[in-house]
Amino acid sequence: MRKNQKAQIDGLFDLLADAHKTVESCINKRKYDEAALVLEDCQDAAIGIGKAIDGSEGEDTETVKALEEYCEIIYLIHEDLLSGSSLVASDIANRLRKILKTILHCYRKEVKVKREVVFLPYKASMWDSLESVWKKYDADPEWDARVIPIPYYDKNPDGTFSEFHYEGNDYPEYVPITFYKNYDLEENHPDEIYIHNPYDDANYVTSIEPHFYSKNIKNYTDKLIYIPYFVLNEPEPNNKSVIESISHFAQTPGVIHAHEVIVQSENIRKCYIEAMVMLAGEHTRSIWQRKIKGTGSPKFDKVVNVTKEDIELPVDWKEKICRKDNTEKKVILYNTSVTSLLQESEDMIEKIRDVLSFFKTKTDDVILLWRPHPLIKATISSMRPMLWDAYERIVEWYKSENFGIYDDTADLDRAIAISDAYYGDGSSVVQLCQKVKMPVMIQNVHVRCCDEG
Repeated sequence: MRKNQKAQIDGLFDLLADAHKTVESCINKRKYDEAALVLEDCQDAAIGIGKAIDGSEGEDTETVKALEEYCEIIYLIHEDLLSGSSLVASDIANRLRKILKTILHCYRKEVKVKREVVFLPYKASMWDSLESVWKKYDADPEWDARVIPIPYYDKNPDGTFSEFHYEGNDYPEYVPITFYKNYDLEENHPDEIYIHNPYDDANYVTSIEPHFYSKNIKNYTDKLIYIPYFVLNEPEPNNKSVIESISHFAQTPGVIHAHEVIVQSENIRKCYIEAMVMLAGEHTRSIWQRKIKGTGSPKFDKVVNVTKEDIELPVDWKEKICRKDNTEKKVILYNTSVTSLLQESEDMIEKIRDVLSFFKTKTDDVILLWRPHPLIKATISSMRPMLWDAYERIVEWYKSENFGIYDDTADLDRAIAISDAYYGDGSSVVQLCQKVKMPVMIQNVHVRCCDEG
């Protein structure tokens, strides 16, 4: 049973005990009609308690059987009151006290608090930043774990909301999904909530539904935990310029409002602490030291546990990778980031076109798996709208030529598991590839492939 529900029932039992004293007092004063009304309230409360216990613990509990006996006793006393039978107040009080004691004994033995944890991912492709944590709670019989994907919006250049997105249907089949409109955070008040979007209204490209901003949901739980959806290059925590470069990841509403923040390493933790001290002042250092923990990223857990043997490849992918003699070509994971497009703009468009054309000539030995950052469309549309037509033409050309794989699915770990090497922009994907000891080559936007070798 949930903690808040048990607290409500505990309160009802306290009210029943007080009501029994009122019944005794009314009978002593011969106010039988008042005593009967109080007994009716007691019976309603007992029925409500029984339904709640049936719902949380299942039917046929000893507690509910004792409640049914209580209701029968209440009914008999009620009938005696209305018929004018001679009643002894102390005898009735003792009967009520005895059955209530039996009910409470069964209740305390059978009904245990079951805590609830809620996960609020927004993009399915970022679920790997929470999955291993969810699995731990899901396997624990003392916890109810709910996954509630939340909607988000693209933003127009002026900051207003544009396209609405909900990706609840894109999660792995083994993850049970609760529709966000069917769960009231405020009413249920879960013990813990996990998030991986820290931005609230501070992101220029997208926004989660404002109801789910961290500044709001921190009020609907005992503990709000933020885990970044990304991993970073391991930094030197005593380097001020490094701390400044990481500060925009740390100085976010999610970090400020969460009760706990979990980052990938102790070095990142130190950088986050320094970045938050820079923002809020030295007197806040102890707050960030308590709040921020460097115990590791679930993204690492996921990527090292997914192997090539676990993957069921789409048919068209398999046809591209496998030769007629059943040997496999090498798969190059080509990752293009949001940052490069924002910083390099037209040069990056030309770079992508050059890379794709180069690999078109290598399909006897190598297959390119192009996986653009999932927010590229939203980012370009919002911040570099003049680039969109040129970028979209490249994508359509690549798809129509059909010499490589275009992967815009939510499953990054599949792409890593089937790839033999990484080529592309510096990003958190690099850290994941290095974790599985994949060769990595970072592209230079100003150098064409023939020059890179």
